[in-house]
Amino acid sequence: MNRKKGITFVLIGAASFGFTPVFVKLGYQYGYTLGQINIAQMTVALALLWGIILFRRPSVKSLNTLSVLKIFMTGSCVGLTSIFYYGAMIYLPASMAIILLFQFVWIGIILDWVIGKNKPTRATYLAIVLIIFGVIIASNITAGNAGDFSVIGFLLGICSAFSYAGFIYFSGKTAIKTDPLLRSALMVTGSALLILLVFAKEMPALPVTELNLWSTAAGLAFFGAVMPTLLFASGAHLISGGLANILSSIELPVAIISASIILSETITTGQWTGTILIIMAIILNEWRSLPFPIRKKRHLPRL
Repeated sequence: MNRKKGITFVLIGAASFGFTPVFVKLGYQYGYTLGQINIAQMTVALALLWGIILFRRPSVKSLNTLSVLKIFMTGSCVGLTSIFYYGAMIYLPASMAIILLFQFVWIGIILDWVIGKNKPTRATYLAIVLIIFGVIIASNITAGNAGDFSVIGFLLGICSAFSYAGFIYFSGKTAIKTDPLLRSALMVTGSALLILLVFAKEMPALPVTELNLWSTAAGLAFFGAVMPTLLFASGAHLISGGLANILSSIELPVAIISASIILSETITTGQWTGTILIIMAIILNEWRSLPFPIRKKRHLPRL
């Protein structure tokens, strides 16, 4: 029962993050800047998470100054991801930006190799090749459309993958004994501090009285910060890390389908092919860590 609960929570949490491109693009259509969208999102996310904490009052015994600083630093990776990921959507379709973000898979593998000294297996090498090949196909460069491809958007998308990989890697090693909800709120606080530092000049011009800004920010905060954080904290520990990674890949098709239906973006055959290759690569890389039951052969007694 706990395993089914964990699977359900992780699936919903990952799927909810797939809707964030819709709200980012909507914010751009309203005429808001990258800084205004990020500031408003973090403001709403802080209010929601700390509001829940004030209601629940989790224990703070495991926290000290050093651990809080480490959590803030890890949370700053979330802020960087928002800046790079949302920035990429200025130059690229949302469906392409999410494909670039998903390069965090192979970047995380390299990060674990360099820092954690965990050498990749042959299956991992093959997974990395499949992921990179999937991006090349999805970008339509092979179809001769390189002239229509934004280099700035591509670089921002890859930077979002690096920062997201850093967040995933360090979040699993920072203050793990702290209450998940409290740790999430502190991470968002660290993210908000970075956002305010980067976009400090835009603060005086923030249109705080416009409903469109806060409705967009509420959607981003809910689907991009609160829902994934709470659901992953509640369900990820109930299943294996490999299964969690595979289930998290649902974010990719959800983002592409929502961009197609809600934003009316045209999804090419190349993008779907690239998406399938990336998901296959994630499954291939995590296959050996899945808890498949091994049936033992029963030997019938001799007569």
